[in-house]
Order: sequence, then structure tokens, then C-alpha cells
Amino acid sequence: MAHLAWYLFRLHDASAQEMTGQQTSPKAAFVTGQRKHDWRVAGVCLVLGAIIFAVFGQTLGQGFVGYDDGQYIVDNPMVTRGLTFKGVVWAFTGAHAFNWHPLTWLSHMLDCQLFGLHPGGHHLTSVLLHSATVISLFLVLRQMTGALWRSAFVAAVFAIHPLRVESVAWVAERKDVLSGLFFMLTLGAYVRYARLPRSAARYGLVAFLFALGLMCKPMLVTLPVVLLLLDYWPLKRVKPGKLSGLMLEKLPLLAISAVCCVVTILAQNKALQTTESCPVPARFANALVSCIVYPGQMVWPAGLAVFYPYPRHGFPLWEVASAGLLLAGLSAVVMWQRRKQPWLLTGWVWYLVMLLPVLGIIQVGNQAHADRYTYLPGIGIYAAITWLAGECGARLRAGRAVVGCLMVTVLTVLMICAWKQTTYWQNGETLWTHALACTTDNFEACNGLGVALNQEGRVDEAITCLEKAVQINPKGAVAHNNLGLVLLSKGRVDESIVHCQEALQLRPEYKETHVNLGNAFVQKGRMDEAIAEYQAALAIDSDYADAHNNLANALLARGKVDEAIAEYHDALKINPNYADAKNNLEIGLRRRDAPQIGPGPAEALCRLGDALLQKGRVDEAIEQFQKALQTNPGHAKARNNLGSAFLQKGNSAEAAAQFQEALQLEPEDPWPKNNLAWVLATSAEASLRDGRKAVELAEQASHLKGGENPIILHTLAAAYAEAGRYAEAMATAQHALRLAGAQSNARLGGQLKSEMKLYQSGNPFHVSAQKP
Repeated sequence: MAHLAWYLFRLHDASAQEMTGQQTSPKAAFVTGQRKHDWRVAGVCLVLGAIIFAVFGQTLGQGFVGYDDGQYIVDNPMVTRGLTFKGVVWAFTGAHAFNWHPLTWLSHMLDCQLFGLHPGGHHLTSVLLHSATVISLFLVLRQMTGALWRSAFVAAVFAIHPLRVESVAWVAERKDVLSGLFFMLTLGAYVRYARLPRSAARYGLVAFLFALGLMCKPMLVTLPVVLLLLDYWPLKRVKPGKLSGLMLEKLPLLAISAVCCVVTILAQNKALQTTESCPVPARFANALVSCIVYPGQMVWPAGLAVFYPYPRHGFPLWEVASAGLLLAGLSAVVMWQRRKQPWLLTGWVWYLVMLLPVLGIIQVGNQAHADRYTYLPGIGIYAAITWLAGECGARLRAGRAVVGCLMVTVLTVLMICAWKQTTYWQNGETLWTHALACTTDNFEACNGLGVALNQEGRVDEAITCLEKAVQINPKGAVAHNNLGLVLLSKGRVDESIVHCQEALQLRPEYKETHVNLGNAFVQKGRMDEAIAEYQAALAIDSDYADAHNNLANALLARGKVDEAIAEYHDALKINPNYADAKNNLEIGLRRRDAPQIGPGPAEALCRLGDALLQKGRVDEAIEQFQKALQTNPGHAKARNNLGSAFLQKGNSAEAAAQFQEALQLEPEDPWPKNNLAWVLATSAEASLRDGRKAVELAEQASHLKGGENPIILHTLAAAYAEAGRYAEAMATAQHALRLAGAQSNARLGGQLKSEMKLYQSGNPFHVSAQKP
């Protein structure tokens, strides 16, 4: 890689030689170059890096947005484990999230290896990859054209255009910036192959880098056609009688593209839209309109959103006809000017050809178009306009100062717009709120905002948004599933079942809905139906840890202890850090080893109490926990949860007593330690507070949970403050705040920020009744 980068930096093309009057061989030009301009090249690279960080540096303080970030990273145990042999095999041997892009998966795994689930590290990687892609674009353009400032301007516009925000600020869209880098490296290797004497090794390097790019994102399948365009301009390899030879030269690359297309279609098979849901005429209409929409957004980047829905009633005929006529007219002008201004043909066809895989003829997903689709296609437009403007400026004899001012003005405006657009990616709420402001009838935005609001505990607002999503698109399985999930948390079980069943009618392979429906059946006491749903989820994905855990819970409630233990083991095999499965496994093992206690009743009562507590029905929850303890006085979880219920009632003394009882039963359970530490640190009753003991318990709990649980760190910070150790309280609270941000836990984040103000002023945090 370093070897290739050196060549990208040193190589100069024939255009540069003609401009300087040099008549050297390609080999000599390759070796010697024009050293006197190297400092300018280095300076441009530094400026490009600086403007990228000026726009996108803010992402280092932003969190995951939830939109695909969950299934790609946060909730994906194969990724969160970091780089492992099993993970590498997983990345290369199957299609996951309807994609086959193994190198993208490996990049996410490496981020988790280095940064864990701290989103700032993941964002940093994306920004660095984008920077490398931009700088490589500049170097390759200069290699091919010899034009320093035009190449720099194209790279700068590409770097900070607002359309780039989605690709850079969205962690799950890592595939754009990673494939972009390999795309540029492939172009650089091709220039080297074309300029130097033909070599199988040099061609092999082109093919190898191309294959790596396809393993990041299959959108690069049209790259062989782009190389043929570059043969026309600026490489000027297209000579009379040689076109067929140049086309034959691309056949091995086209073969690689064909294989990638087959793999991609197989991977995305279940995500493909049917002709019933998205008719073929509508697809072609959308493709024509999108081809015009994107250049419009490049010139006037306003109203950009993360999701653009298809028009609810289709595209008006006049709009489709106008787009078709405009496309035909632009193409005709480009062909007419191809001899005088060959860059217009290369740039325009580059744009259209690279856009072809994502125009929706083969429709994946529900979007009409997307900003991220312009990541590489847009370069063709930028280059064509830049060279056209440069030629016009030369004919008008515009001074360098005038041209320079215009360039700086354009870049400044783009930087401001891109910086503002990046702020909308702060979190899920800001992202989807902005999308709703920019679009109409946006069911995906309503759904996304509903999920974000639910994560913040604003359940009623979430239900309103999700009901709107279902109203706009009654055939949206995801919205039905999410609405069912939120309704279940509100105790509206019958309504939840209806929406989950509707989601499964629309998408029978929706594994998450099978689990959600199973959970609803559990709350209705319909255990056999719940077990059937969990098993259905596992039939779709045998590595679904949540389904294994919930199936085990249902089996345990049925008294099938050995089967439950096997399922808990399967959940832990998939995700060794699955805390619920660990705790439940311990309960199952105790039950198996002490059958005289009697299987089922205490645990079932405890789980019913949990459900009531989640609904805010605290008195009823206390009653169920007390019944569970009458059935089994040694049930540590019931003791702990009863203590939490008393804490919500403001009875700190009774809560502390229950937590102590739970600790005696389960000395190594971190949650009773955490909960008792919270009471000892924050109780309004001075007689209960004991800062030293609170620190001891909270440190033990944090150690048992690996030191990365924001809830326990929240308690530890309060304990440090109660003990007068305010510097440690601040540091711990800051760490907890970062972790809460990574998990999109806005409520906990708000509590931490409020409490940190007290710690800064040298005061502990006390409450009368607070759930830890």
C-alpha cells in the first residue's frame, strides 16, 4: 500500500510533460517527475485533510444513530467481540444484513477491538478513511491530467460537499468511505499500468484492488467502464483501431464484476422489492427523476434528508417527461462537444454509469434516492464542471485572483452547509426530526423518530409517531413491529399482538417480530404460543441470542429446566457477554440442583412483578414479588427487584434491607451490590448513607460487569462523591456519560450531566427515592 501511495505521489502524466515541453519517456517521467511542485502537492493534501476535519471533526462527539447502527455494530455480537477467527469466517462466508461486504465487517470489528462501543472511535475511522479517499482522488487526478489546481478543487468539493455527510457521519455507511479508498487505489494502479510498459503484475494489482473494493461495497461493479472512459480522457489511449483492444483488456475486470453481481443479488434476495410493491414503470420513472435530482442537489444542497420516500401517488407525468428530455438534451450536448471538450463526456458518462447500480431498477429498500449514492458518481460531475469552468475562465482571461476568490467562496459555502448538515446526525431524534422537516409522507422518518423517542422514555410520543408511520404505509412491516414493541411496554398487550401479527403477515421471515410476539404471548400467559414464536425466530436465525434466552425463560416457566439451561448455554455461546442469559442460567442451574423448591412458580411471579414494575404499577409489582418470596424465600432476584420497587415508593430503609438479603443469597451478583451502593450513597436519610461502604460495593459491582456498564458507573460516581472523592466522581461520571451516549440512553445522560454540576461544586447527590 505504501509502495502504491509513493507512485501516486510521484507519477506525472503526458499532459504535464506537454505543458512543460519535456519529451521524456514514460519510464523517465515516472521516475523523475517534477520535484519542484512536490511542496504544492503536499500543501494541498494538508489543506484537504484540514477542511475535512473542520466539517466532520464534530462527529467524534456524536453517538450512534440507531438507523442500521444496531444490526451492523452495537447489537451485533460477531462485530462487538472485535477481530476473531470466528468473526472473520462469519464475514466471508455468509450474507448478513442483506449484504456481502466482508472487508466492511472486518473494519467494524477492528473498531470494536480498538474502541469498544465508544462511537467517537468509530466516527474517527470513517473520517480518516474519507480523508484518505479525498487525498487519493487529488493525487490520481493530478497524475492523469497534470492540472494541480483543478484536481485540488475537484477533490475539495468532493471532500466537503453536503451530500458527503451521510457517507461520513453515519457509521453504518462505512462501506462508502472504505470502498471509495479502494476505488481510488484501483485508479492509481490502472494509471501506472497504462503509463508504464504492460505488465501482468501491474494488471494483477489493478484486479486485486478492484476485488477488495467490491468486498467493501458492490456498487463498484461499473468501475471497468469508468476505466474505459479514462482511456478516452484524460489518458488518451483511445486511438483508431485500438478501441476493441482496450475493451478486451477490461474483460477480466468485467468477469469479477459479474461474479460480484451474482453474489450481491443472492445476498439481497430477501430485501428486493416485488413488482407488486414497487411496479416496474414506477422504478423507471424514479430512475429518470433521480438522475436529474442528484445534479440539482450538487448545485443547491438544501433540504437533504437521510431518507427520501417514493411519492405517495407516484411521479407526475410531466416531471418524468421533463427529466427524460433534460437527460437526453444534456447527453446530446456532451456528445456534440466530445472532441473539443472531452472531459464533459467522461464526467457525464462517469456519473450515469456509476449511478446505474443504485437507480432502483432492481429495487432494494423503500427509498426513492439517497445522498450516499452520489459518493463516487458525483466525482464525474465535479470534474466536468471544474474543467469546463477552467476553460471558460481561460477564454475570458479571468485573472488568477478572480478565479481563486470564486473557488474559495464556493468551498466556504459548501463547508458551512456541510457542517450544518452534519449536526443533524447528533442522534436519532435530531436526524429524523430534520428528515420530517424536509420531506412529506415520510413513513421511515416517522418510524425512526418513534424508535428514538421510545429509547428516551418518551413512550406516548413514540406511539404517536409509529401510528403515523403505519398510517402512511400500512404495508410497512418494520413500523408495525416497532409499534407492537412499544405498545407492549405500555401494557397494551392485545394491540401489540395485532401489530406483531400484521408485521409477520407482511414479512414472515422477520425474526425480531417473532420474538416480540412471543414476549406478548408470555404476558398473556400463552406460553406454548410464545415458545412456538421463539422457535420460529431461531428457525430463521439459529444465532439469535435474544430468541435463545427468551425461549429458555419460557421453557423455565413451563418447568422444562434442562431444556432451558441448554438454551441459555446457546445464548452465551453466541454472545458470551449476554448478562441476562448468565443470570438466568444461574437460576436454572440452582433449580435443577434443588428440585424440592419446585420449578416455575417463584420465577413466573417474579417475571410478572418485573412486567408490572416496568408499567409503573409499583404496588402490584410489590405484591407479586412478595408472593414469589413466599413460594421461595431464597429467590435472590425477587429480593433485589422487591428492593427496587420499595425504592420507587420512597422506602429506602426497606429497599436497603432487601438488597442486603439478596446479597447474602447471591454474593457475586453485581446488581444487588449496585442497588445497595446507590441507597448508601444517595439516600435522603442521613442514617442510611455510608460513602465508604457505597464505594466498596459499587467498585465490586463495576468489576463484575467489566467496568463498562454506564448504570453501575453512575452509581460509582455518586458513591465517590458521597465519600468526598470528587475528582474520581467526575472522571467516573464522564466515562458513564460516554457509554450512555454510545447506547443512546438520553435519560441516563441527562441525569449524569445534572449530577456532574454538583460534583464540580463539591457537593454529593442525594435523592429521597430514586431507581438506580
